[in-house]
Amino acid sequence: MNTLLPWAVSFALIAFALAMICAAIRLLRGPAAEDRVLALDTLYVNSMLTVLTLGIQFGSRIYFDIALLIALFGFVGSAAMAKFLLRGEVIES
Repeated sequence: MNTLLPWAVSFALIAFALAMICAAIRLLRGPAAEDRVLALDTLYVNSMLTVLTLGIQFGSRIYFDIALLIALFGFVGSAAMAKFLLRGEVIES
């Protein structure tokens, strides 16, 4: 079983890199703002999963803390962008 893990981690990293490339293309060429927000969400989720996969590969716990921070900031950023697209302002007065 130990010989399968390095191959699975390498395959997962390649798959996440391809997904990030596709999301970056959608972010740059998206026809609407909603498409760009979804592409940005996809980018942060894929980056979080890449960091988690690297944590498994290197066997270090610090990567899991970094992935938690990426998830936290990504969620807050997505909520702010959705509110901005819905109402045109982020902070209500």
